[in-house]
Amino acid sequence: MKWMLALVLAGCGSTPLAPQRVEIPVFTPCVKSMPQRPVYEFDQLTPAATDGEIVLALARDWPRGREYEGELEAVVAGCR
Repeated sequence: MKWMLALVLAGCGSTPLAPQRVEIPVFTPCVKSMPQRPVYEFDQLTPAATDGEIVLALARDWPRGREYEGELEAVVAGCR
C-alpha cells in the first residue's frame, strides 16, 4: 500500500508541460472566380449530323475553346 502511495505522489511531483503553439498551414483557394465554360456547338449536334456539319461546328468552336483556355491560364497564373 505504501508503494502505491509513493507512485501516486511521484506522479504529482513533476510540473505539467507548458502548452506549445503550433502553426499548421491551412489550404485556402487562390481562385476567386472561374470563367464561364462556353457552350460548344459540337456538343449540341445530333448523332445524325453529317461530316460537313461536324467539321463546321468544330471550326466554329475552336476560337471559343482557345479564348476559354486563355482565361483559365490567367486564373491559374494567379495561383503561382
